[in-house]
Amino acid sequence: MHQIDAVDLFCGAGGLTAGLLKTGIAVRAGYDIDRNCEFAYRENNGAEFIAESVEVTTIEDVAAWYRPNRIKLLAGCAPCQPFSTYNQGRDTSTDRKWPLLYSFEKLIKGVKPELVTMENVPDVTKHLVYHDFVKSLKVANYHIWEGTIHCVDYGLPQLRRRHVLLASLLGPITMIPKTHDKAVSVEEAIGHLPKLAAGECDPNDTLHRAATLSSTNLKRIMLSKPGGTWRDWPESLRADCHRKASGQTYASVYGRMRGDQPGPTMTTLCYGFGNGRFGHYDMAQNRAISLREAATLQAFPPDYKFMPPDQITFKTVGRMIGNAVPVRLGEIIGLSIQRHLEETTQGQRVDSGQT
Repeated sequence: MHQIDAVDLFCGAGGLTAGLLKTGIAVRAGYDIDRNCEFAYRENNGAEFIAESVEVTTIEDVAAWYRPNRIKLLAGCAPCQPFSTYNQGRDTSTDRKWPLLYSFEKLIKGVKPELVTMENVPDVTKHLVYHDFVKSLKVANYHIWEGTIHCVDYGLPQLRRRHVLLASLLGPITMIPKTHDKAVSVEEAIGHLPKLAAGECDPNDTLHRAATLSSTNLKRIMLSKPGGTWRDWPESLRADCHRKASGQTYASVYGRMRGDQPGPTMTTLCYGFGNGRFGHYDMAQNRAISLREAATLQAFPPDYKFMPPDQITFKTVGRMIGNAVPVRLGEIIGLSIQRHLEETTQGQRVDSGQT
């Protein structure tokens, strides 16, 4: 393992940090504007949490986290909302999150880390701010790898796609090849967790709790098949939005997952039956997935704490889980960096005539 110090910008609840730590990278600090993330970040990762926007973070403050004679990694996974397909057709140019990649770029220019990584939704590549960001790295002599990652190829049990960029001043860098030929299924990931009814909480795990359901939604989920749609319901149970032509294409809303397949992309509302295909795959469990199950599908460890037990709310913790970089993706990024440094070191040995 190479001695690497990292700073995680837009760290959220610590998904990327947790993944990097698993590969021996010392994450010194995380920055995020959401103070609700502080407990989770500090409690699970042992790193400092700075509650401020990167728009006001100084080059000197970030540089101070790196220790002498360590390789510097600066990670920045800016909020994806301005680049998401959900915003296509809407003017996002006034979104205050829009300039954050430029703030990240400013810090890279000032700190000059040997390594940089960022990830976002695939549609980030459709926007000028991203191409300006990449251009600035090239001008600064970074070697760049960029591409869309299918997370199932690396063992994450959900159909999540993310755009990842790796950059290095030390030489060419790439992501490691895919690690899984067979996708990990939802049942393999969460099937061991205790069964719950809607509105119940596991007495041994305060995060393994399921949201309540209205009497109508309880009838709907009881008639929902794994992988099926609301079209399986009688006409009397169909929502008003599905009766309109505009709602006919939203087949996965109010859907159950399939246990033998990866789950859908976890979102900030993944705990709600009506917010996507978030119904539990087990026909004996008529509910949406619990917060713990959502966190597990994001590859968080089973003992990961998001808030003190008496402060947990679905809205706050759901947002942290859905916004997080999956821990497994963070681990894959870390492994790619470690392999890159090993290859670079070996190349230097060969060039110098060492064996």
